[in-house]
Amino acid sequence: MNKKDLRIVYMGTPDFAVESLKALVENDYNVVAVVTMPDKPIGRGYKVQSSPVKNYAVSKNIPVLQPEKLKDEVFLKTLEAYHADLQIVVAFRMLPQVVWDMPRLGTFNLHASLLPQYRGAAPINWAVINGEKETGVTTFFLQHEIDTGNIILQEKIAISDTDNAGDIHDKLMVLGAKNVLKTVDMILSGKVTAQPQQESSKLKPAPKIFKETCRIDWNKDALSIFNFIRGLSPFPGAWFEWTLPDKTTTIVKVFESSIELCRHNRAIGSIEADKNRLKIAVRDGYVELLNLQMPGKKRMDSGDFLRGFKAIHECVVNI
Repeated sequence: MNKKDLRIVYMGTPDFAVESLKALVENDYNVVAVVTMPDKPIGRGYKVQSSPVKNYAVSKNIPVLQPEKLKDEVFLKTLEAYHADLQIVVAFRMLPQVVWDMPRLGTFNLHASLLPQYRGAAPINWAVINGEKETGVTTFFLQHEIDTGNIILQEKIAISDTDNAGDIHDKLMVLGAKNVLKTVDMILSGKVTAQPQQESSKLKPAPKIFKETCRIDWNKDALSIFNFIRGLSPFPGAWFEWTLPDKTTTIVKVFESSIELCRHNRAIGSIEADKNRLKIAVRDGYVELLNLQMPGKKRMDSGDFLRGFKAIHECVVNI
């Protein structure tokens, strides 16, 4: 069988998934259909927008399926009619067995971690939050339990102390596309020897991140807070709450910080500020806020923030 004869159905939604789809198309693989999330209203104006994967597929005249429910009979019949030899999943939803078991060569997934570590919805964020020094991508065949299938390929990258989640996302997006291509090449040539994941008692999960997950705990040490902030930057953004001079409370998002390790006598959460620097006291030093955002305002560096916010010393961080 050659590339043109291998019928592929591709499943994905965000920008992260576009790079792998693009790699397949540009390397002459036969992507017969794309499955992605339904269009949905986004933003203040609730303007209906298509997913990045749909936009790319449409630009390449690839048929697009957008089921509300993956067990819907009409969707299943339509999907089956494409007679896919192989399905590829990148940043999509959990599939029912009736879907992932459909192609004769199976369905494989690209996951943005070194499985079995960081199974779950937010592997990039949690790897950075936990201060990992490396991460990577894994391709594996789907089976019943999420992110547990036999591994086909893995490749590592380093995480530097200055990388945030956005930096790692972009690196893994490119690395992932290369590994998706390698995986399909292996499957096409019949040279796949997928290996079971090596289970461990020290597995680190990567659960979905919610708003409350992103709240900064100022009682933690400086390094943990620093990693937490960069692990949620640029999206969804770490935040804390403070009380303004008029006694109202508001949320401040933090996208970049640095740390100063030292002994001090300040209470945890105390604010220190001058014309250009804004620091919060923690138990083993200070966390300096370098880039932040108030509700309804644009992101700004601390210097610009402080020049426009003169009442900083009257604010109280809510611990």
